[in-house]
Amino acid sequence: MPAILAKKLGMTQRFLEDGRVERVTVLEAGPCPVTAVRTYERDGYEAVQLAFGACREKKLTKAELGHLKKADASAHRHLVEFRDEAGELTVGETVTVEAFETGQTVRVAGTSKGKGFQGTIKRHNFRRGPSSHGSHNVRAPGSIGASAWPARVMKGIRGPGQMGNKRVTQKGLEIVEIISKDNLMLVRGSVPGPKGGTVEVRTDA
Repeated sequence: MPAILAKKLGMTQRFLEDGRVERVTVLEAGPCPVTAVRTYERDGYEAVQLAFGACREKKLTKAELGHLKKADASAHRHLVEFRDEAGELTVGETVTVEAFETGQTVRVAGTSKGKGFQGTIKRHNFRRGPSSHGSHNVRAPGSIGASAWPARVMKGIRGPGQMGNKRVTQKGLEIVEIISKDNLMLVRGSVPGPKGGTVEVRTDA
């Protein structure tokens, strides 16, 4: 199964046998019980639904608990479907980090850190204006080019606005080490989202 749900624990470094130092992100991947399998005949698409993040039953609605109990799974906070990843899985099985191997390349998707409303310098790397000789255009975005025609702001103009808090997919991350007994996966490089955030891991196509 080339897909799993994981929690980002943070970053660290590993000293390899050849003396190299790898900067890695530590992911707590799984275990993820299979709670549903979608098929073309019944649902119109093929997918597998995984649960992650064990929690108390009082944290879920009766509908969510009923869905999980139908799959003989305990209370989990997150349910995510992976398209075209069903394979040979059936409801009731559990996907663990052992489904991956060291050296595999994966892509990780998650929600990036929200940074609130930001100006163009921080959000789009604009340059600042002159700060001397009476200039009032120090951090202002400047002209956006609309005049008598078309007399409106064109779509796609880079300006101030909310930064972060969007779905981001980081591709080409290599698995440096897998610690099966602790359900840990160490991948080279950074992963989107804050510590404790839930991410989706699947093998790179």
